[in-house]
Amino acid sequence: MRGGRDGMMRAMPPHRPPRRPHLWLPLLLVSQALVAWAWWRLGWQAGLPLLLASHGLCLWGVLAPGSRLYGPVLVRLPGEAGVWLTIDDGPSDDTRPLLDLLDAHAAKATFFLVGERAAARPDLVREILARGHGIGNHTQGHPQARFWALGPARMRREIADCQRTLTAIAGRAPVWFRSVVGHTNPFVHAPLRDAGLARVAWSARGFDAVESDTAKVVARIDADLAPGAIVLLHEGARHGRSVAMVAGVLDRLRARGLETVLPG
Repeated sequence: MRGGRDGMMRAMPPHRPPRRPHLWLPLLLVSQALVAWAWWRLGWQAGLPLLLASHGLCLWGVLAPGSRLYGPVLVRLPGEAGVWLTIDDGPSDDTRPLLDLLDAHAAKATFFLVGERAAARPDLVREILARGHGIGNHTQGHPQARFWALGPARMRREIADCQRTLTAIAGRAPVWFRSVVGHTNPFVHAPLRDAGLARVAWSARGFDAVESDTAKVVARIDADLAPGAIVLLHEGARHGRSVAMVAGVLDRLRARGLETVLPG
C-alpha cells in the first residue's frame, strides 16, 4: 500500500468551508410560519404532524453525521482511487504505536486532535506532522455528552480555542474539522467559516470507540471500504484495542489493494 506524496497529489477533494452559515435561520422561520398557517387553516390534525415533522427534521440535521442541513460536509473523497484514514480523539498513549504501525504499512492518516490533549502532549502533535501525517480540529475539550446542544458562544470557543492551540504547536492552521460524535448543530458553521475549516464526516465506521471486539470492528469497516472512502477510527479507547483495530483495517486495505491518501 502506498501513501505519501503520490497519494497526496491524486487526493484533491473539495475543501469547502461554509459560505452561508446562517442560511438555516430564515429557512427555519419560513417552515414554522407554514406550520402555523396550516394549524390555523386546517386545524391541529394537520398542524401538529407538520410541527413534529419539522422539529424531527431539525433534530436529524444535528444528529446525522452526514447531514448537510446546516452546512457542507465531506463524506467521501470524490473521484478518488484511495482511502482517507482519519483517527480521532488524540493525542494519547496510542499515538506513537499508531505512527509506527502506519510507517510499517507505508500509510498516511489525518489525526483529529482535541486541543486540551494536544496542549498537554505537544511533542506528539509535532511527531504526527514530522512523520508526514495530517492533523485536524476536533474541538478544545471534546464535550461528548453535550456537544450537540452547545450554544453559539460555547461552540465558537470549542472550535476557535482548538484552532489556536493546534496552530501554536504545529506552526500552521488545520483546515479540517470533525464534530464530536459527528453531531453538528446550527452553531457549528459560523466559526468554521471564520477559521477556514471544512467539516469532515465519514463513509466507513466500526464503532471502534465503544466496541471491544476487534474482528467485529474490522468487519464493519471492511464492508464499506471502497475507493474514496473516509474511514473513522479512534485512539485511546478505554478497551485498549485501538492500535489492533487500526492494524486490522490496514491489513484489509492491503488485501483489497487500496492505498491511503491525504487530501491536499
